[in-house]
Amino acid sequence: MKYRPKIGRGDFDTKTRRVEKFLGQGNKVKVTIMFRGREVQHPELGKKILDDVAATVEHVGKVEFQPRQDGRNMVMVLAPDKQAQARHRRRLEAEAALAATETPQPGTAE
Repeated sequence: MKYRPKIGRGDFDTKTRRVEKFLGQGNKVKVTIMFRGREVQHPELGKKILDDVAATVEHVGKVEFQPRQDGRNMVMVLAPDKQAQARHRRRLEAEAALAATETPQPGTAE
């Protein structure tokens, strides 16, 4: 998945959802930040985006290769994490069960 340092919030969210989907299917994902022109002078911007992607998908994957500069690109590899996926699934089920018990029954007054 390719990102740019000046990516907008909507594009970031869309691409990150795709990364999450690929990891959920059991695939590894190579995340690339492409720098153009003077952007290469600010690798901290690319590192921040890669850290945000890793933090957003930590419930389905883990960082296999830490971000590193490769010419005009910064690259990171994410791998699926079955244990994290199982923990996330259990947490969602517990939240759903809790929400089901807290909803008022029809016909009862609160």
